Amino acid sequence: MKIRIYFILVVVILSLFAGCKPAARREIEPFSYDRPLGPGEQALRKVTEPWEVPDFTFGCTNVKDLREAVGNSLNYLNKPSSKRYYPICGISHSRAIASLKKFSELLDSGLAGKQLNDAIRENFDVYTSVGCDGEGTVLFTGYYTPILDGSTVQTSRFQYALYRQPEDLVKGADGEILGRRTMDGGVSKYPSRAVIENTNMLRGNELVWLGDAFEAYVAHVQGSAKIRMSDGEVVGVGYAANNGWEYKSISKAMVADGSISESQLSLSAMIDYFKRHADRVKQYTRLNPRFVFFKGEDGPPRGSLNEPVTEMRSIATDKSIFPRAALTYVSTYLPRESGGVISKSVYSGFALDQDTGGAIRAPGRCDMYIGVGDTAGKIAGMTYQEGRLYYLFIKEDKAYALN
Repeated sequence: MKIRIYFILVVVILSLFAGCKPAARREIEPFSYDRPLGPGEQALRKVTEPWEVPDFTFGCTNVKDLREAVGNSLNYLNKPSSKRYYPICGISHSRAIASLKKFSELLDSGLAGKQLNDAIRENFDVYTSVGCDGEGTVLFTGYYTPILDGSTVQTSRFQYALYRQPEDLVKGADGEILGRRTMDGGVSKYPSRAVIENTNMLRGNELVWLGDAFEAYVAHVQGSAKIRMSDGEVVGVGYAANNGWEYKSISKAMVADGSISESQLSLSAMIDYFKRHADRVKQYTRLNPRFVFFKGEDGPPRGSLNEPVTEMRSIATDKSIFPRAALTYVSTYLPRESGGVISKSVYSGFALDQDTGGAIRAPGRCDMYIGVGDTAGKIAGMTYQEGRLYYLFIKEDKAYALN
């Protein structure tokens, strides 16, 4: 996941696989959510008007797993390598750490509800993502970790491999993909998905074999997966790298071809379609030139910071413009499951910025980690909604006192 990222799910699967539009306060064409920052523009704007600061009370009534997620972010920021990504948006590395430490203190204090909200407002400055329109509009999508049947060896049932990172893949100092090492020692662009699959150039690099071609593709989109072996053992695979090509959604082509109607588009619908039309998987998946490489992964799924991601407490954003591991507050509508029924309702809650998505670019996009398994997948596939994304950092005078 890590980039994890990412079976990532299409950024919420609909986001990655998507084409439908959210119920929103205004019409915005889907491509505009990926509007890049302008020259000199920053992804965060400090909230200066008191009426603009959100009421955190709702998020303060449910802090389940939040302390653990904060601890994972602190663990990352305590690594010397994390300093290279700061300052960003005017936030220093020391202030990012002080912010999480103070928030941990408040969580451990026993405060909840309105009292915790008041303490947060007293101790923290609030920043908002400028969003896709400069007004704070962010498209929220979701991703998850699927559980798939598989095998460590190729069999008549398991024919579709997930591959390890090849030795000829060249990365930069920050993990960016530079390309493929050539025989003369140079570097060229790494081959696309279609070329990789047509030439079988990764033979011998198989990590695990799956029984369905589209399931293998979903693993690429999600960036991680749990694999259930024939003996019942469940092993994890996580994101290792990609071939350096930009992610391209296949959903628009499927809608344009009439394979799936826009109103019916979802991950479940796509899975059903390819079960009926297995011969068309390559036709569509090769429209996405991005190819993901995997590695074995023990324990919970991890994000691009190489720290565990936590259900509903971890988000994926564009790490080139947002502060890594930072405390955030999400305000939107999200699908939730209750009594076997999935319905959409108002959602507000704290999360940590701990991951990166293949399709998550620009300040107008955010991918929420929904969890592991089929239900999480269904919820992730239904997550496609506008909202607001806030970042919280300890006030400068409080940070100095804390240090």
